[in-house]
Amino acid sequence: MSLNPPSIVDESECQLRVMADASGIRRHVDLLQWLQGDLQNFVPHDIMVAAWGDFQRGLTHFDIASPISEVRTALAHAETLSPLLQRLFAHWSESGKLPCILELGASAFVADAATVNCAVGGALKRMRSSLVHGIKDERGRHDCLYVMFSATTTHQDSHRKAMSLFLPSIDAALRQVSHLPHQQDRRCWPAVIGAREGSINPIGTLATVIDNAANEDDKLLSPREQEIMEWVRKGKTNYEVGLILDISAFTVKNHLQRIYKKLGVFNRTQASTFAGKQAGNARK
Repeated sequence: MSLNPPSIVDESECQLRVMADASGIRRHVDLLQWLQGDLQNFVPHDIMVAAWGDFQRGLTHFDIASPISEVRTALAHAETLSPLLQRLFAHWSESGKLPCILELGASAFVADAATVNCAVGGALKRMRSSLVHGIKDERGRHDCLYVMFSATTTHQDSHRKAMSLFLPSIDAALRQVSHLPHQQDRRCWPAVIGAREGSINPIGTLATVIDNAANEDDKLLSPREQEIMEWVRKGKTNYEVGLILDISAFTVKNHLQRIYKKLGVFNRTQASTFAGKQAGNARK
């Protein structure tokens, strides 16, 4: 005879099923169907915004999943959505990095949502509650933030507890989904104003870092870029370079993309060859 009431047994089985189904997600449509399935019983929401990167410097990417037709990642403007995500991340951090609920009227939610000038912003203005939680990627050395917006539900403490339970599954599911085509375009990368190494920068417009690099008179690599290329030429991965230089792998990746732009190459192998010739010529 079972010692648990049937309702508790059923709920546990449903939780396990939701977690197990996350392992089979490979496409954005699979992710959306999973988010709108049994997970809604535990974490109800109309829009999920996932963001990852360096929130302190504003170097973040984001992805959006929602059954609302006009709410799509490709239709969101990074230069207006990023400040909202940065503010929500700050609120989550100040809350001890525990799941937190923001209802309509909370400054971190509405003040910035009202300034998101895109289709996604219009939908966010109709939301009445948001459930915010994040996860620290110690190996990738960057942060991930997940925000569940709801137009009909005011999130409760039970939803906050469920968010803690399901966040690893949500995070794992998203990591198994490839980037959307437009996210592969360097023009869609987020950027910061005047992103020089060691400076503190506010959120800027899209591709500011790339445009600054393209407009520089001096196309030679900076000391930091030369340092990164030296380790790349020795076969180090982005993660290993980050450990050596005490920066995140995400930051190393951004440096490398800027290096590719300067050198007119497309990958690390071509960059290593070019930089090696450049270093050889400098020693002659």
